[in-house]
Amino acid sequence: MSLVAEARGLAKTYGSTKALAGVDFSIGRGRIVGLVGPNGAGKTTALRALLGLTSYDGELSVLGFDPQSQRHKLMERACFIADIATLPRWLKVAKALDFMQATHSGFDRGRAESFLAQTSITRSHRVKQLSKGMVAQLHLALVMAIDAEFLVLDEPTLGLDLLFRKRFYETLLNDYFDENRTILVTTHQFEEVERILTDVIFLREGKIVLDASIESLGEQYTEVLVPPEKSDAVRALGAIYERQVFGKNLFLFEGKDRQQLGQFGELHTPSVSDIFVAKMTAAESLAA
Repeated sequence: MSLVAEARGLAKTYGSTKALAGVDFSIGRGRIVGLVGPNGAGKTTALRALLGLTSYDGELSVLGFDPQSQRHKLMERACFIADIATLPRWLKVAKALDFMQATHSGFDRGRAESFLAQTSITRSHRVKQLSKGMVAQLHLALVMAIDAEFLVLDEPTLGLDLLFRKRFYETLLNDYFDENRTILVTTHQFEEVERILTDVIFLREGKIVLDASIESLGEQYTEVLVPPEKSDAVRALGAIYERQVFGKNLFLFEGKDRQQLGQFGELHTPSVSDIFVAKMTAAESLAA
């Protein structure tokens, strides 16, 4: 599998705080990768490093470029949508299209206008007249019209209503993504994106606690639902997380034999969200 990005020993320190603690990861071409973690985990710092927006220690290659010294070349083939709209409030939609057409060789104006035709946004609208959701639509239209290989999304639907968030990701998946494009997304609404992800990277306090394909998670992790009288025996097998469900105990295991676990109760395949909670809780317990 060819790689879009590769990091080795990627580190970033702000004063005494280690935002990234020497992490290693790679992102393959044609993948949709979720970079997930609680506030302060290092997600935004990782994105900024990948886009050449901050200095860092270690080795990092994105689309074959060094983001620190070759950012101009990198951004000819990559795009970024941040969680906060950066378009000037006085700007007209038509002028935004004009600007993109004049400054980016890979911009397809016809494609942008085709996408906007599916919204209530007109060419005469100014940004200040648009709702937050409409501004996000305009951002997406401008970005989707660029023939980019790598799209980075940092909380792209933060603060938007459920209906728009659903439409946003449907548009992204159906009208933008293909085997030659790669998407990296961070979000707090993890349940909404896990169904479109091919890979996940879990970060906590600047360290990676999980880096895996979605496909492999079903093989690595198993849940077993058992009655209270069997809980001690199952707990002794080394579950990484447990919780109560309707009077029974649900244990989550990593790397355990499913046949062995099946002797104690009902087997289930955990959701990615369940695995995230388990890994974060386990990491927190180890740090305590």
